[in-house]
Amino acid sequence: MTSSSAPEPQPADGPSHTPPAQSGAAAPATVPRQKDGIPRLRPAAPATARPAEEPPDLLDHHDPALAAEAAAVENLLRCWVRENDLPRPEGPTLHIPLPASGTSLLTPVRYWSPAGWHRFAPPRLGCAPTDAPGLDAVTLAGLLVREGGGRGGADLVGRVADSVRRTTAFIADRRRNPGPPAGADPFLTAEQSLLLGHPLHPTPKSREGLSEAEARRYSPELHGAFPLHWMAVHPSVLATDSAWTESGRTVPAAQLLARLAPGLTLPEGTTPLPLHPWQARDLLHRPAVNALLDTGLLHDLGAHGTPWHPTSSIRTVARPGTPAMLKLSLGVPITNSRRENLRKELHRGVEVHRLLRAGLADQWQAAHPGFDIVRDPAWVAVNTPEGEPVPGLDALLRHNPFGPADDAVCIAALTAPRPWPGRDTVTSRLADTVARLAAATGRPASAVATEWFLRYLDQVVLPVLALDALAGIALEAHQQNTLVLLDPAGWPAGGRYRDNQGYYFRESHRDELDRRLPGIGTASDTFVSDAVTDERFAYYLGINNVLGLIGAFGSQGLADERLLLAAFRRFLGKASGLGPLPALLLDSPTLRCKANLLTRLHGLDELVGPVDTQSVYATLTNPLHD
Repeated sequence: MTSSSAPEPQPADGPSHTPPAQSGAAAPATVPRQKDGIPRLRPAAPATARPAEEPPDLLDHHDPALAAEAAAVENLLRCWVRENDLPRPEGPTLHIPLPASGTSLLTPVRYWSPAGWHRFAPPRLGCAPTDAPGLDAVTLAGLLVREGGGRGGADLVGRVADSVRRTTAFIADRRRNPGPPAGADPFLTAEQSLLLGHPLHPTPKSREGLSEAEARRYSPELHGAFPLHWMAVHPSVLATDSAWTESGRTVPAAQLLARLAPGLTLPEGTTPLPLHPWQARDLLHRPAVNALLDTGLLHDLGAHGTPWHPTSSIRTVARPGTPAMLKLSLGVPITNSRRENLRKELHRGVEVHRLLRAGLADQWQAAHPGFDIVRDPAWVAVNTPEGEPVPGLDALLRHNPFGPADDAVCIAALTAPRPWPGRDTVTSRLADTVARLAAATGRPASAVATEWFLRYLDQVVLPVLALDALAGIALEAHQQNTLVLLDPAGWPAGGRYRDNQGYYFRESHRDELDRRLPGIGTASDTFVSDAVTDERFAYYLGINNVLGLIGAFGSQGLADERLLLAAFRRFLGKASGLGPLPALLLDSPTLRCKANLLTRLHGLDELVGPVDTQSVYATLTNPLHD
């Protein structure tokens, strides 16, 4: 599959060595212009018309609080439109009935996205005067809660308020300090650039339980950094596994962790256990942990070592130049769950690493050498003296394959809007990259954007489909789990997937996978029915990842979404032999989509319960269906 199958883009005029934009760059790139002097970042014939008198974009407002409110209101409206499968309005205003409140919402549409990344101005109540101010996020959330019902309504409204408050602080800080901190590598810079979060989540930045001082230290958006808290585990209650190898020899997790904390003094025979500082404090309120401390099976060693930096998931920490990242437990409710590691997920990460190392990676990567899975090959945790897992006391060691020369950025960070004034038409790192490529090649930005998208399909999406076809393994490849590797010019040159939670082993491939790795799935609980796998794979890769990328291109004025949807359809047609997903995306008039607003309204935690009931799924019209 190559970009030569594109319906529009022309070949590049030659290699470009213009470096891609860094996530924190303060000044936008020069916008390429045609001979008539008109900027061409927005397509000449957009898929959807904007109002003639377009109101100002409040994401650019000089007041960070108003910019954060605007972002939250747009998120809530996008969620409601998607989860109720509302059609595009005939005019410039979207009418949303609110029968439970006896009124409606009148919402000016800034941009209607076939892929779902709509842009809205703040709505007003239909019963309000025409000059009434737009609704704030908390009021809007309360109205939607009344319509949607569910036991999590009060919690949702509170989390919306918390998310807005924290987003305000993030925007204000980034406007004061737009550049990356000293010593940050490209990977960490990208990880800390996601200020607004998931554009289709009602509370993307809510972190209830973190004080203001803690948020300053622990938030990637604020360039947080902190030393880890350490405990020592007696061998009688230690649970651990490692498939981390060096020079053909397996290295125990205890040895790996000792290297990460030089100078840490351990009681004889014990294993070091790193903890997030917030988690270490919270664990002192748990009877099971206190019992282990009282009996000397756990030793509290306190804070130690040089600072680590939170990545976009908040609880995974990295340190430039260190060969491992650490995925720690953090009992703070973030988006749809409390982020504490589950034992089956620890087993799953090591299991996938062993499976790939046993020959699957060689088979898979023979055709896709630029794509790989970031491995999670070792972990430590704690049991009770009776052998039961103690929640919250665990750490996973993840390979850190990214050096200072590797420009690896998750798609969520690449497409994230930059909410500070003076952005002009360069609204994200994606837009900045397209503008730089257009300037370097002398081609229209829309043609560059289309070629970029096609290269992304080949370098990132095709390998994910191929793994499912080869082994019956579907990756939960949403935009935060999926990283694209950019070459020095800014073109996609490869990709990585990261997440020890997000694997679906198809039940139909159980025997084949067991032959590859005997006993696979026994401890990790990873086999899922093909029907559930299809539904989740279609959402994470098809809707969240690729349609989300198409929506970003369109809403940021980089390309016509209709053209990108046509290109994606052509790509799926050529990939029709790679498992069931291409045909499902092409042929189904509707798709099942995770409903983040309804999941919050129902008070669900995505890490609790069977995989098919952890979150609410809604039905939406498939924009790919012809």
